[in-house]
Amino acid sequence: MRLLLDIALGHLRNRKRQTVVSLLGVGLGVGFFIAIAAMMQGFQNYFIDKIIDVSPHIEMKDEYRNPPLQPVERLYAGGAVGLTGVKPKDEPRGIKQGRAKVAELELLPGVKASGYLSGEIILRYGAKDVSGTVVGIEPERERQVSKLENDLIAGALDNLYTTANGLLVGEGVAHKLGARMGDTITALTAAGVILKMKIVGIFNTGIVELDNFRVYTLLKKAQVLQDRPNVVNRIRLRLDDVNQAEALARRIEQRYGYRSESWQEANQNVLGIFVIQNGIMYSTTGAILVVAAFGIFNIISTVVLEKTRDIAILKSLGFTSGDVELIFVAEGLLVGVAGALLGWVLGYGMTEALGTIDLKTEGFIRAEGFILHYSPWHYIISALMAIGAATFAAYLPARKAARVYPVDIIRSAA
Repeated sequence: MRLLLDIALGHLRNRKRQTVVSLLGVGLGVGFFIAIAAMMQGFQNYFIDKIIDVSPHIEMKDEYRNPPLQPVERLYAGGAVGLTGVKPKDEPRGIKQGRAKVAELELLPGVKASGYLSGEIILRYGAKDVSGTVVGIEPERERQVSKLENDLIAGALDNLYTTANGLLVGEGVAHKLGARMGDTITALTAAGVILKMKIVGIFNTGIVELDNFRVYTLLKKAQVLQDRPNVVNRIRLRLDDVNQAEALARRIEQRYGYRSESWQEANQNVLGIFVIQNGIMYSTTGAILVVAAFGIFNIISTVVLEKTRDIAILKSLGFTSGDVELIFVAEGLLVGVAGALLGWVLGYGMTEALGTIDLKTEGFIRAEGFILHYSPWHYIISALMAIGAATFAAYLPARKAARVYPVDIIRSAA
């Protein structure tokens, strides 16, 4: 085996320039994969962590997934009888027996639940009007289902109890109003209710949509603003195991009938984009490795063409077809391993370089610089891809070398 490796290394040393180019191709493919994977997975993990921290794992809404059927449709489904112009039954919005449902849901293992009321609101401070969403909460339950208290940059959650008409506002809302802690603003709703409210807390979740449009107040105060006493229109659930959210949401919807969305369903559009991002990453780095594999294929094919007489001599000395094939496969394997090691160094360097870039972004999520995720799996997967591509590229010409017959070479030489 040592002799076979010495022969393989000798072939690669004789073609230094082509070998170096192939090494660089494999190394760049591996390096780009590691850097891009660290950047993409870092953002994806950050996004999911933010969603899991800020949004409920499951949210029950006061609506139905499919509109209820009209009586004539239930009685004569698919029949010849038709009825048009029937108006849907006018029912008050809200989850019926909301408090009882919250108590029932909290009996499930690993589940915390909280009911709340949300609605549109207009906040006025001086000559500025800002539209947003007001959410009525119970602070002691809110601590169990969200990380709102951890996101407060000023004030405290319990200030809603100690201050009449207290209001927690997002940092973006405060900035648009030009208001600060302790300022009194006017709140107006579509129900025609107008209240003077005091800012007792400012939060920053890192999710722009929440920070720019959401405010929190006590549940009772939100019911007054919306003129909907004793009503909740959402129930939020937080799970010990977030991966059980989809299955549990389906069970809850089947039991109560109300539309229940898991965090995966609520964010399925964004999560679908992540799949596309990963596909682009794998296809881009894969293309680089394919180009590098063509270089390896070219080197070994040329060596096989030039070394036909040497191959005939080796076989006449007792080397088997498998030995000859192994020599040229080893050349591709050596280039793949060396290129992977080089790529690990390049990938780590590129990832560190990305981490030093000061880049402030404010889209769906607010972040400063690239969010990176270091994982040994990035290095393992990229190395396996590189070694696999290099070995396969070497295997094709190696098969041709193994089929060389010494007699045919001697006859052609004669």
